[in-house]
Amino acid sequence: MAGATYGTGPALIGITTDLEPARWSDWVREAALLPVSYLRALERARAVPVLIPPSIRAAVSVHVERLDGLVIAGGADLDPGLYGEVRHDRTGAPQPQRDRFELALLRAAVENDVPFLAIGRGMQVLNVLQGGSLVQHLPDVVGGDAHSPASGRVGAHRVQISASSTLGRILGEQVEVPTRHHQAVKRLGKGLVAVAWTEDQVVEAVELQGHRFGIGVQWHPEESDDLRLFEALVRAATEGRL
Repeated sequence: MAGATYGTGPALIGITTDLEPARWSDWVREAALLPVSYLRALERARAVPVLIPPSIRAAVSVHVERLDGLVIAGGADLDPGLYGEVRHDRTGAPQPQRDRFELALLRAAVENDVPFLAIGRGMQVLNVLQGGSLVQHLPDVVGGDAHSPASGRVGAHRVQISASSTLGRILGEQVEVPTRHHQAVKRLGKGLVAVAWTEDQVVEAVELQGHRFGIGVQWHPEESDDLRLFEALVRAATEGRL
C-alpha cells in the first residue's frame, strides 16, 4: 500500500522544498531551502518531518510508498503556461524543475490516496494539477493588498469556512489566519470543492473529493501557534498505516 509505514512510531511527513543559492560560512552553494516553521509545526504535531527537494520523477514513487503523508509547501509562483496563460508582469520567474516535480509528486499522492496538506503555493499546485487556473496578481481583482502585506511580512485576516467540510470540523466556521499571497484560485480544478473564503470572496481553502485527507489552504498555518491542521494531517497519516 502506497503511503503506509509499518510499525507504530511517529508519522513520517514529507515536505517539499525550494532549490536556491544559499550562503553559510565561506560557502555559496545551491541548497534545499525551507522555512524552519514547517519543521517545528510538524514536530510539535508529533511527526517526523522529511525534506523533499525537487528531484527526478523516478523518486516520486519512492516518496509516496515510504512516507505517511505530505506537505506541499509555499513558495514561488507557478509558471502560468501550465494553466494556459501568458505571464503577468507581477508573476515571478518560472521554476520549471520545482513545478514539474511537485505536480508529479502531488499527482502520485492523489492517485495513491496519500494524505496531504497543500499550503500557499501548494494549494495553487493542487488547483492547476486538477485543471484549474489562477489569478496571477490578486490586487488587480480585489483592489488592494490585504492578502499580501509589505515585503518580508506575514499579515492576518479572517476566513469563513463551510461547516460541513473536513476543514470546518477541524477549525470551526471562522478563524483568523496568517496570510501572504498575491495569487489565488481563478477557475476551480476538477474534483475540488471550495470550503473557505475571505470577506472579498477569495477562495482560501479547497478539499479534494473522495480523498482520505486532501486539503489545500491559501494561508500559512506554519506561521501560527494553531497546530490543528498539522495534527489532523498526522492523524490521517497514522490511521492509514498497515
